[in-house]
Amino acid sequence: MATLAAGAALLVLGVGAPDLTRNQAAAADRASATPTQTRAQQVRPQRGQASYYAPKFNGRRMANGARFNPNSNAAAHKTLPLGTTAKVTNLENGRTAEVKVQDRGPYARGRVIDVSPRTAEQLDMKKDGTAPVVVEPMRVPDRDERVAAR
Repeated sequence: MATLAAGAALLVLGVGAPDLTRNQAAAADRASATPTQTRAQQVRPQRGQASYYAPKFNGRRMANGARFNPNSNAAAHKTLPLGTTAKVTNLENGRTAEVKVQDRGPYARGRVIDVSPRTAEQLDMKKDGTAPVVVEPMRVPDRDERVAAR
């Protein structure tokens, strides 16, 4: 009984209970607030050049651990979270395609996204190899979804 009373007294006094740091408290407040925008709306569209994966990447592992399939809608982006679904619009012809960010890159200067050969055909950019595009995130996964997907 004495240990139970001592434990209750410690809890009432706050001893042994974890204190939230200022950053943790602010994060908790943000998490509990009703968001006015979705995560996809918080990420701005990007303009730049798109290219597509060369045949040498077929079957290689991507950043998410899966093997690259040239007939998929896989894409590589430097900063968008893995698992993000985005709409890519070719600014030369208006064609669009939906991609899923599963890899990191591209590493060529001025490029914002690498797409699969199938997606390059949908965007009608395969002949030239590159095209000016706009990348608009449609769905950005929460951190928990990105970790669970691995």
